[in-house]
Amino acid sequence: MADGEGDPGVFTATVLPGDPRLLPTVTSAFLGTRVFRDILHAAGVYSGASGDTHRADVPSPLGLRMAAPGAHSPAESFTLNTWTGTFSHTIQSPGHTATHQLYAHHSLVHLMASSITIRRLDGSTHPITIQLRSLFVPQSQDLDLRPGPDFQGAHYIYGQTLVPEVEGGPRPTVHMLWTPIPQSLTLGGEERERCWEFLTAVAGSEEEAKRSYSAGLSLVAAGSLHRSHVRAWAALRRSCSVELDGPLALRQALQGCLYYLLSAIPPRDSPGVLFHGISPGGLSNGTRGEDYWGHVFWDQDTWMFPNILLLYPEAARAILQYRIRTLEGARRNAQEQGYEGAKFPWESAATGREVCPEEIYGAQEIHVTGDVLMAFEQYYCTTQDQKLFREDGGWELVEAVAQYWCSRMVWSEEEQLYHIRGVMPPDEYHSQVDNSAYTNAVARRSLNFATDMSRDLLLPVPEEWEDRARKIKVPFDEERRYHPEYDGYSPGEPVKQADVVLLGFPLMHPMSAEVRRNDLEMYEPVTDPAGPAMTWSMFAVGWLELKELQRAWNQLEKCFSNITEPFKVWVENSDGSGAVNFLTGMGGFLQVILFGFTGFRITRSSLLFDPTFPDDITKLKISSVSYLGNKLEVTITREEIRMEVTETSQDPPASPLEAVLESGQRFPLWEGQNVSFPTAPGWIQRSPS
Repeated sequence: MADGEGDPGVFTATVLPGDPRLLPTVTSAFLGTRVFRDILHAAGVYSGASGDTHRADVPSPLGLRMAAPGAHSPAESFTLNTWTGTFSHTIQSPGHTATHQLYAHHSLVHLMASSITIRRLDGSTHPITIQLRSLFVPQSQDLDLRPGPDFQGAHYIYGQTLVPEVEGGPRPTVHMLWTPIPQSLTLGGEERERCWEFLTAVAGSEEEAKRSYSAGLSLVAAGSLHRSHVRAWAALRRSCSVELDGPLALRQALQGCLYYLLSAIPPRDSPGVLFHGISPGGLSNGTRGEDYWGHVFWDQDTWMFPNILLLYPEAARAILQYRIRTLEGARRNAQEQGYEGAKFPWESAATGREVCPEEIYGAQEIHVTGDVLMAFEQYYCTTQDQKLFREDGGWELVEAVAQYWCSRMVWSEEEQLYHIRGVMPPDEYHSQVDNSAYTNAVARRSLNFATDMSRDLLLPVPEEWEDRARKIKVPFDEERRYHPEYDGYSPGEPVKQADVVLLGFPLMHPMSAEVRRNDLEMYEPVTDPAGPAMTWSMFAVGWLELKELQRAWNQLEKCFSNITEPFKVWVENSDGSGAVNFLTGMGGFLQVILFGFTGFRITRSSLLFDPTFPDDITKLKISSVSYLGNKLEVTITREEIRMEVTETSQDPPASPLEAVLESGQRFPLWEGQNVSFPTAPGWIQRSPS
């Protein structure tokens, strides 16, 4: 395995994978591309109507490939450095090296950059030439592009998407400036080393594209363009650092997941940049026919969000604001199906209208609406940010989801319970079923949260919310002591992916350890081994809860068949099919580490912990667990837990915290003070003093 000489965050190879989908991606919150590819994507820029809506292909000048003329089989290497957020290709020839670097600037999110450096290694004085191959053509199948006047040495094109998502809706405009790329570069005979920089700026307005390009040029002139990106990216990596002592393959997978997921979120100081959600394959993918067309699913809210929330709540808020901005589309979805409130689409793009190309999923896989609200609940419990709900549209979304669930239920006279009929559960091998355990449990959780939230905001609570939460059916087999997936489920029936096991985590549906075990035992052997990558992580979390460490490790190990070499790009299914650069699988994997190994559970009043590690892991350190305005550095070994509050917010002021063990021992958590205690279950809560 290529492992960057043991560095878990540097992935190096001498040969590229044969499948170009497995090349690494370089992405910011607004721009993304796959290395050596001739297209890039801009966030929120979709073309095509309803089910044909897909990320609009923007032609990319960044897909350069170097070649050394006359060199016979020069030594080549390709490196993804996750610590610097940079991909590089190096050609080593006798007497010189040529290095091509590519990155999406982390703080200047409208700017992508590449550089070519030729370095002479001997005393020769002859010119050295490197050829540049590019497939770039300033045209697109999705944009009506036309040329504009050059700007500060850059070429300029602009245009709108061809087809709006909804009839009469907006057609986003793209403006792009780029440094012209020559066919070759030459290091003069008197030169030892030279670096050429190439910038590409893409934005929704001419003004922003020019501002970003000019900012890039100023940094180039100061010799600090790459350094400014590395500084911003490294600050993010440090503040979201997760390290463990364990097998190299596990540490590499961890750092790869953090690189790809953190690439997708907005930088810290970007309040003006609208965030457009995270699709299963990320911003670099999603052209027509690829990676679900770049649509946003429950993958964002259920699988990726909890990790982002724990490490970086400001970015978690931006994800929620994407859902708030698409609320009107969700209201229209509910209305068209004959229901009240808001029904979030199974597949979402720019408007919140349903854009799934196959009607059955949009009509039946309705659990996504509860998944969206669970992300809001986790955020509120972790931050107590009432402003999001009082002033920024959060309450309107909570209320609309509660109204939807109430209108979607029907009363069963026979069972004296509310039913939700005709749905597809997360297990997509079954459709048109009644009372999906997961769907009904997430609906109950939605209604309970809406009730709690309305009380916190001092608003009247509709009686039907509490009544329906109390009386909704969640199927349970009293004889076998487990949760059937839906009414009429027969034990042994094949299941596509994690479904009922999600009741234990993340839903935390009330159940005994016996029932939790029975659910895991019932569904583990019948879950499709070729199913999507995030599934095994949830079985691993379940077994960790029950302290079945070998069984947890066996499930976690299954994830590795979805991680491709050499750049740790995930595939949705182990046979290589489905979405690629599958952030959903990475999100599930990270939850094993951040919630499974730690035992972290977000509740209304506290952050629970109950650490447990498989045998090969001896230590876990998380640099920045965010809770109630505090950032905690948490280090866990088998013997000891250490916690230190490293930072507290001033506006609003952070709540003082304490750690409480189940034994009753209490440990105040003051900023700058290191507290340690024996590894045991407990919780972090607001200090009563």
